[in-house]
Amino acid sequence: MTAFALHPFAPHLPHPEIALTGTVHRAGNQLAIAYTLSGNLDQVILPSSSPHPTRQYDLWEATCFELFLGQPTLAPYWEVNLSPSGDWNVFHLETYRQGLQEELALQTLPFQVQQDTSSLTLSLTLNLASIMTPVYPLEMGICAVIQSPNVPLTYWALTHCGPQADFHLRESFVLHI
Repeated sequence: MTAFALHPFAPHLPHPEIALTGTVHRAGNQLAIAYTLSGNLDQVILPSSSPHPTRQYDLWEATCFELFLGQPTLAPYWEVNLSPSGDWNVFHLETYRQGLQEELALQTLPFQVQQDTSSLTLSLTLNLASIMTPVYPLEMGICAVIQSPNVPLTYWALTHCGPQADFHLRESFVLHI
């Protein structure tokens, strides 16, 4: 199991007083990831829980946890969007920001969201065999978009490799498992 911590893009600019941490683990075809948002949750706008979570577009326009998956030396990659509402989407891209398509191999993406007064945890287990050859190593970019009532959207990632927040930069897929 590998622990991670996300950092805000441009930390000198205003951002919510929160911490974004988690764990990721791969066992064969199964990838398990858990994000924990903690701190002053009053500074975070969380979408309302969806009674029937579905595949949705533009989840990154509000608080959303994201995961980017690629395989070394191969250009295609996947983008996973997980809203605390329970809504989700998975996209396949041919190369950097090109050929975006919904990943139809996944028709559901059940994940769990647990919240108390000081933290929110979102947990997902994904069967990699449904989208990629699972015998290869993974390159991962773990990130989040956080919406706040007092600050514009803030962008959190393991690392920020460009002059602007850009989760699609392959150099930011820095976690290898």
